[in-house]
Amino acid sequence: MPITSPETYWWKPADKEEKIWISVAIVWCLILFTMMPLWHFVGGQNPSVEPMKIRPDDFDKVTGAFIEKYKIGEESGIPVVKPPDGADVYLKGQMWNWIPILELKKGVNYKFHISSVDLMHGFSLQPMNMNFQIVPGHDNILNLTPTASGTYHIICNEFCGVGHHTMVGKIVVKD
Repeated sequence: MPITSPETYWWKPADKEEKIWISVAIVWCLILFTMMPLWHFVGGQNPSVEPMKIRPDDFDKVTGAFIEKYKIGEESGIPVVKPPDGADVYLKGQMWNWIPILELKKGVNYKFHISSVDLMHGFSLQPMNMNFQIVPGHDNILNLTPTASGTYHIICNEFCGVGHHTMVGKIVVKD
């Protein structure tokens, strides 16, 4: 005697409780679908990035000109830059440095340009836990207004080679 197939439950209509849970799940999906763009535009939860294409060599030249124009010193061989209020600020990621060290003013809005000239890097601003993926050929532009003075460290959180653990940068915010 052959084995018979079990009864096909999936052809029966759903019970009342199952219909209620399916309805709850659909409503919840619609709520989340609505909340994501709402939080972006109204709540300001996601930082808006204005990405632009740029050749790594060109970004390197722009960053070099920025450093030359606003350099105020050096720390461990890395230039320290103090841009004027409201200026465009450039930060370059390269094996295994963030260049330059930035000295910014609290409460002033800066247009922050971040890119890499060699590999993919991760930009993690600590202790704020702000994270971005930095890719060569893309100039990520952020509107940044420091709200608290102090020293903030930039850590690469994307493995970029042997010296990855030494890739630490700095932003100093002063009153």
